[in-house]
Amino acid sequence: MADRSLRGIRLGAQSLQSEEGVVFHERAQHIYSCTSCGRDTTLTFAADAEVPETWECRTCGAEALLRIGEGTATVDHSGDKTPRSHWDMLLERRTIPELEELLEERLAYVRARRGAGEDVTVDKISA
Repeated sequence: MADRSLRGIRLGAQSLQSEEGVVFHERAQHIYSCTSCGRDTTLTFAADAEVPETWECRTCGAEALLRIGEGTATVDHSGDKTPRSHWDMLLERRTIPELEELLEERLAYVRARRGAGEDVTVDKISA
């Protein structure tokens, strides 16, 4: 048993496949300039791929614009939606006086429950 040993290779040390006969797809490199920190990022895309005008900066996370010649691409942000908060969505369904009335009702309910000293159960809460 001692005269036979198992031989192998280290994991990840080398590939068992060769690149013979492999034809790589054409590639094109594009440069993106960050609008915040000013750093350039070079990305490689397929030659026939549609290249986005913006990319997230790897350093600061701000918007980086595609560099075209000496300038950068112009991006129109007029169609972008601003995110709505929970308060904005609530105000679409209720008015301020309605919200104040609901608040007073719930406060009166909580105050009455505390004053009576009852334990809260699911059956006694009305929504």
